[in-house]
Amino acid sequence: MEDAEKVTGAREGTYSSDSGTPPVYGNTLDVNRLWTTRFVDSFKRDPNAHATPKGTVGANGKVFDLEGAAARTAESPLSRKLKGRHLQMIAIGGSIGTGLFVGSGSALATGGPASLLIAFALIGIMLYCTVHALGEMAVLFPVAGSFSAYSTRFLDPAWGFAMGWNYAMQWLVVLPLEIVAASITVNYWNEGRVNNSAWVAIFLALIIAINLFGVKGYGEAEFVFAIIKVVAIIGFIILGIILTCGGGPQGGYIGGRNWSNPGAFHHGFKGLCSTFVTAAFAFAGTELVGLAAAETANPRKSLPTAVKQVFWRITLFYIVSLTLVGLLVPYTDERLINGSSGADAKASPFVIAIVNAGINGLPSVMNVVIMIAVLSVGNSSIYGSSQTLAALADQGQAPRILGYIDRKGRPIVGIGIASALGFLAFLAGSDKAGEAFNWMLALSGLSSIFTWGSICLAHIRFRKAWRLNGHTLDELAFRSQPGVVGSWIGFLFNCLVLIAQFWTGFAP
Repeated sequence: MEDAEKVTGAREGTYSSDSGTPPVYGNTLDVNRLWTTRFVDSFKRDPNAHATPKGTVGANGKVFDLEGAAARTAESPLSRKLKGRHLQMIAIGGSIGTGLFVGSGSALATGGPASLLIAFALIGIMLYCTVHALGEMAVLFPVAGSFSAYSTRFLDPAWGFAMGWNYAMQWLVVLPLEIVAASITVNYWNEGRVNNSAWVAIFLALIIAINLFGVKGYGEAEFVFAIIKVVAIIGFIILGIILTCGGGPQGGYIGGRNWSNPGAFHHGFKGLCSTFVTAAFAFAGTELVGLAAAETANPRKSLPTAVKQVFWRITLFYIVSLTLVGLLVPYTDERLINGSSGADAKASPFVIAIVNAGINGLPSVMNVVIMIAVLSVGNSSIYGSSQTLAALADQGQAPRILGYIDRKGRPIVGIGIASALGFLAFLAGSDKAGEAFNWMLALSGLSSIFTWGSICLAHIRFRKAWRLNGHTLDELAFRSQPGVVGSWIGFLFNCLVLIAQFWTGFAP
């Protein structure tokens, strides 16, 4: 018997007698196999892997075996390699990108400092309610590609289908958008000496390479990127307070001077309405915490902590930093309006504030941070779109091939499609770079609003179903702090923002 085992093991290249215990049936041990073979084999389909556990939710939205789903999700074949620290940093700094660092400049020029602050505060309140609603559902049903699954289950299968594709398309557009932004940022130093297409190729290769390392690569990259962004914003807040109080190299107390002259508002109420889409784009990606839940080692423990931290990120990083930007940069500053596009780092109010203070060297440091932030969001976009496409395929709402998950737990076909669409970024080398950027920015910002509205509505319906089935709120492992009232606030805010967008769209 022992001899037979030895022979079998040697023939399969999986087991040798001196390797200790024989392999479990169906598993293979990497013995005497070249790294090239292992690398090629890692791309082969894992027949047991599904983004959405079987029986969790189907295209008809009617299949939902709660007990079975919990058990199957606990043993999800998706590579559950995200730790608590990864989820914390994705929650704190994951979505900070061009929307905050650069897009806020065009919003300041359009609406003035008061409009900028009101728009970001209102979208922040809406997102606080949305993320808590998502957290409550994601802890109970940790399904990859969760937003469309919740819409399918609690609203309507057709709505879930639309929302899933809407979310996937949002992230598919964000990748070329952010790479165009990164290449325009490089122009701060490059000044057109090297064609933008060269930078696009470098950035695209880097982002694709990170995602080929699977969810662990994404998690580690986001962890490092988020720390850099967080340190930079805290540094800017400290510097901004010093400059406002007159502690800069040129001295002179600034205080609220720019709020009285040229003023707090620009273009009145319509100016305020037109800043909403920028604010929505700046917050896009906040909901990634829920998407990453299915790949976290312990969703019930790490997800509630990550969800609660979103409040501090909105308050500290967005509201405080933009208050200081409004104090330091007048909305009439030519550089805000004359940027080549919404991604031109020279038009970043963070950079302008430092330049105005007469501090040498720091503007370049801020630009490096902007470039890292841009690459970080580009990295998230491949992760977000590939996960959503795989989940849609498993729910029967997308071609089955998109559900292909390889032996390393990567939705490799989804990653391939997202990477291929990244080649749209080569538009950055043309004279239409600014136009392409603004179109993609608008598409992405509006998609986010539909996604958040659906999450709030799904939560309202879930709570009603939970009550009608005789359950109490005490049974929930994590309860949304703003509750159903918060979800109604979030849903109505989303509707108001859409109305404001249509109004400014047909009557700019």
